[in-house]
Amino acid sequence: MLVFLCLAPSYGQSSTTSDPDMQEIFEKALQYRHQSDIDQAIKALDEAAELAEKNEDFKALLDTYHKYALIHLDRENLEAAEFYTARASILLKDLEYPHGEAVHKFINASILYREGNNFQAINMLQEARELSNDRNLLNNILLAEGDIFMNIERLEDAARNYNALLVNSDEKERAYLATKANLRLSDLNMRISKPEEAIQHAKAALELAKKNNFFRELLLANEKLTAIYERIGDYAQALQHFREVNNIKDSLFNIEKVKVEAKTSDKILVDHMSNEIAKLTETNEKLSQSANRSEITAILTSAFLVIISLLAISLFRNNQIKLKTNDLLHTKNKELELARDSAISAMKAKTNFLSTVTHELRTPLYAVTGLTHLLLEENPAEHQKEHLKSLKFSGDYLLNFINDILQINKIDADKVEPLSVEFKLKKVLTDVIETLQQNAKENNTTIHLNFDPKIPHTLLGDPMKLSQIFMNLIGNAIKFTKNGRVEVIAKLLKKEDEDVKLYFEVKDNGIGITEEQQKNIFDSFEQGSIQINREYGGTGLGLTIVKSLLGLFGTKIELESEVGKGSSFFFELDLKTEDKAISEVPFEPDTEEFDLKGLHVLVVEDNKINQVITKKMLNKKEITCDIANNGNEAIDMATANKYDAILMDIHMPGISGEEATRQIRKFNKEIPIIALTAISLDDSLDSFYAAGCNDVVTKPFKPEVFYQKIGENIFRSKIENNA
Repeated sequence: MLVFLCLAPSYGQSSTTSDPDMQEIFEKALQYRHQSDIDQAIKALDEAAELAEKNEDFKALLDTYHKYALIHLDRENLEAAEFYTARASILLKDLEYPHGEAVHKFINASILYREGNNFQAINMLQEARELSNDRNLLNNILLAEGDIFMNIERLEDAARNYNALLVNSDEKERAYLATKANLRLSDLNMRISKPEEAIQHAKAALELAKKNNFFRELLLANEKLTAIYERIGDYAQALQHFREVNNIKDSLFNIEKVKVEAKTSDKILVDHMSNEIAKLTETNEKLSQSANRSEITAILTSAFLVIISLLAISLFRNNQIKLKTNDLLHTKNKELELARDSAISAMKAKTNFLSTVTHELRTPLYAVTGLTHLLLEENPAEHQKEHLKSLKFSGDYLLNFINDILQINKIDADKVEPLSVEFKLKKVLTDVIETLQQNAKENNTTIHLNFDPKIPHTLLGDPMKLSQIFMNLIGNAIKFTKNGRVEVIAKLLKKEDEDVKLYFEVKDNGIGITEEQQKNIFDSFEQGSIQINREYGGTGLGLTIVKSLLGLFGTKIELESEVGKGSSFFFELDLKTEDKAISEVPFEPDTEEFDLKGLHVLVVEDNKINQVITKKMLNKKEITCDIANNGNEAIDMATANKYDAILMDIHMPGISGEEATRQIRKFNKEIPIIALTAISLDDSLDSFYAAGCNDVVTKPFKPEVFYQKIGENIFRSKIENNA
């Protein structure tokens, strides 16, 4: 059989062969390969090679060589695989064939992996991935990459790859890839001491292998199940699968089959090698005949060979250096991975601590803000109303303060973005100043607002974060200024169409900050010195939060200060405005559009104080309610009674609110369930919705938001059901 191994001209082809006969042969060879019928697979590829040579289809010939190489890789015959890869390299050199290059890199990566060069293999797989978007190739890259991850103990990454292949939609190898992935996941779960999961995956692989006649995978699945059952002490099951292993191995068909496969494979390989030797011999004879014609040619040839030899030696030495360097990098990477894992563990511990503290703070805050709201609704005296409003604002601010502390890490990780809603800047600044007037009076300090009238009335931005920034800056200025003055400046620097650049400054004539203290004044828990902390109090988090929040807006805080003369904190901020914006935009939800009178709801809450507050807030809107003290009571009451909605606390003794929601959804899929939780929304939102909740309200909540959520979910649900 003539095989095209010599250099060919550039063919300018850019896609794989479209010959239906060739595609049919390739599909047949792939099926034989999956069923471990190597003899027939190689014969089919031999037929493909002859057809490709006859049609001078060099892409098809390249694909054939690649498929030869893959079969030999399955047999762990690296020498034969490298032989066909080398043949493919000669053809590929003069072809414009990105997919062929991608497959070539995939095969080379597989060889590198088998030789122990894991990190080089990963890099080459990535190069292959960038060259082709063929789904079948990308799925095989996922499998190979997962094997490498297993080898270098990156088990989470390996599991991610294998799990992706369990549900693959590959048109050519869907069942085969899923079988392979199940076998790998069985190994992975045994490595992490999860034998039950390992058994599930091994059984899944066994079922797929039986269904599709995957001979080798059938053997592997039975071997794995034998080992797993033996390890967990289930010797009856181990014996059953051990017998299956022996039946497969002792099959005369398979013994003969292996002999024929080896003979056919080796014969074709020898034929290919013989053809190559014949070509080289023919070339050598031609060179010998021409040697007598020119001594110069002989001299040049000798010189060329010497140069090639030197280059080969140089390349060999460079390769050795590269291998040593890769080993060193591998060691360093291991050390970095250990350091990273330690840092991640520390971060998780910190996150869990903050989550617990947050829950414990938010629960009493719910009582404070809820009772304040109820007192305000009971027509207090004017002098009492002022105090209650201050209490309500302080409660709301404390809640936001807690949330900001939790979000510092998320801000640093670029996981939080500022909102873009309409607001009135002057109102934001005025509200902050009015809130801090009492503190200023205690220090005999005056606060002055210097607001540029050219600033647009309505802006687009995040008013809550801006109020937190100024609350900290103005609060700090008041704290360190006695018998003095604090000035808040807001100035328009530039306005182009909808873009607005503003300048803000908060300056005082207080104690000032030394140059040494200015270096770390924005670090967490820093107030300049221990003496300042003892005299003035505070956590030292205010300026840290200001710096982090301004980072969200893409700007930074600046500081100028002189001891004894005062300090000035200033920054610039880019916002947007809309000339057509309505001057009076309601920032709070309008609850009057919902008539909540006569509704009957179930409140699931284990805290007695919270039960009283929630019940009174509902009664204010003439909503009646029943109280369930835990999840089990909630399930029983939801079964026996009819409610317009369920208000479900999440964290309760016994079964959680999430589990109670899942149980209720089994017999009632229509009733609106609103989760009430003291946990951060960012941490739990997805799991609440997955359990079956329609909406989520974080405690402590604003009454307006509370009523709005009830109305929205109940009436929206009724409209959908009527439709």
